[in-house]
Amino acid sequence: MLKTGLAVAIALYAANLIGFPSPVFAGIAALFAIQPSIYQSFQTIVEQLQANVIGVSVATIAAYTLGVDPFVVGFTVVVVIGVTRYFKIGESTVAIAIIAVIAVMESTDVPVIELALLRFSSLMLGIISAFIVNLVFLPPKYETNLFKQIDRITSDILQWLRITTRHLSDNPSLKGEIYRIQQEVRRMDHTYLLFSEERIYFRKNRLAKARKLIVFRQLIATTRKSFDVLKAFHHLDERIKSIPPDFQTVLIQELDKVIHLHERLLLSFMGRIKRKNRQSLQDIAEPDIPHLVDTLIQMYEDNEKKIDDRLMFLPLASQLMEYHYHLDHLETLLHSYEKYHHTEKLEIFASKWRGNN
Repeated sequence: MLKTGLAVAIALYAANLIGFPSPVFAGIAALFAIQPSIYQSFQTIVEQLQANVIGVSVATIAAYTLGVDPFVVGFTVVVVIGVTRYFKIGESTVAIAIIAVIAVMESTDVPVIELALLRFSSLMLGIISAFIVNLVFLPPKYETNLFKQIDRITSDILQWLRITTRHLSDNPSLKGEIYRIQQEVRRMDHTYLLFSEERIYFRKNRLAKARKLIVFRQLIATTRKSFDVLKAFHHLDERIKSIPPDFQTVLIQELDKVIHLHERLLLSFMGRIKRKNRQSLQDIAEPDIPHLVDTLIQMYEDNEKKIDDRLMFLPLASQLMEYHYHLDHLETLLHSYEKYHHTEKLEIFASKWRGNN
């Protein structure tokens, strides 16, 4: 938001300083060119240069051959959209080509060629201004933001899992929370994309970045799988009550172990857990999800209820097994990462929690 305003201000100021007749076009170009990362900004400047050239070229030819009648301008816009789609230019960039057409075919006393050059320069000034702002002003720390999102989303999911398995959740509230978490997961995926697109110019840093990407990808996959388990429990909330009480107790105990393991892995990656193993006040055993799933399936195989009642729990069993697999894989990755690359902790946590290690 701040970068957008600054880019527009710089573009307008520079256009006025140079003496362009319509500096507003530079401001509009800057508005469309601002991007959240340097890599995306570089991609945008290339695409918008192409769109600018196409728009100005087609508009100049149309103005010379057909004039600048409003219907001609509309026809030219259609042609430019078709050309940009043919060259597979992004939809967000097509706007610059359309603006270029309107800017060049504006009715003025200035010769078409001269007006086209002025408009082209004005639009490029706005694009370059946005690129400079993206380059000079440091982008958000996507690595830190991504982990904060993962930590927050996972905490919400695990909290609702605890509540739901004990039949304490309010169904409308949980339904609303599931929708909210889905939106948060989409934003998390977008942040991961921005983080993965950040360019690294030193070989040593590239290797560290690649290792972090692997860990973050598995953190996200595990968070997603915990969300799938929550949705499965929500779908079967009332039917789970038909499970024998003894097995319900075992189910809750095993899920508590899984939740504890997931939380412990996150805290370990953040550096909030002491590396030296000490006897805790109450040791929590490792979860045994495969045995739980086998017991669940066996219980309903021995049950005389109709087949539909037995099979309805198979999706839950499948989700639990996949969750178990992702947690196992995440634990392996984090142990390897801490053993061989413990110096590559997240900066925001490294200084804050170094004294605890």
